[in-house]
Amino acid sequence: MIYAMHDMIKRYDTFIKYSLIGVTGVVLDFGMFAILTKYFKVYYQFANILSVSLGITNNFLLNAYFNFKLTDNLFVRFMKFYSVGLVGLMLSTVFLFIFIEVMLIEGILAKIVVIGVVAIIQFKLNKIFSFKEYHQVESGNINKSHVQERGSK
Repeated sequence: MIYAMHDMIKRYDTFIKYSLIGVTGVVLDFGMFAILTKYFKVYYQFANILSVSLGITNNFLLNAYFNFKLTDNLFVRFMKFYSVGLVGLMLSTVFLFIFIEVMLIEGILAKIVVIGVVAIIQFKLNKIFSFKEYHQVESGNINKSHVQERGSK
């Protein structure tokens, strides 16, 4: 039983770390959103842009340095990660509008639901798009560049 659990943790190590790092981004995102909307009365859509951007930047840096440990082409990787984040931002903006303006759900509750849905979508996109490893493989005299998803076998 212990070995099975150890193997499962080892197999899903990247996902577990990604999720834990994601929690820090969620705390920053949610906290900034709450502070901006409740205390500073910032319009919820503008507050969402600021809070999501803070969470994206936090998550990228922690994932690049501590999870995927891929810091080559850092700016390019950040732009890819932020692009995925912008997809999440667009989705969260639409979902928040629907939940708050159409369904009349309170803003903080709506934000909690939206964060969960968008986080799942972003993990899949970042795993495929932002954190790929690029390997140079020599085959005789021919160099081929292969792209391999980190953690795949």
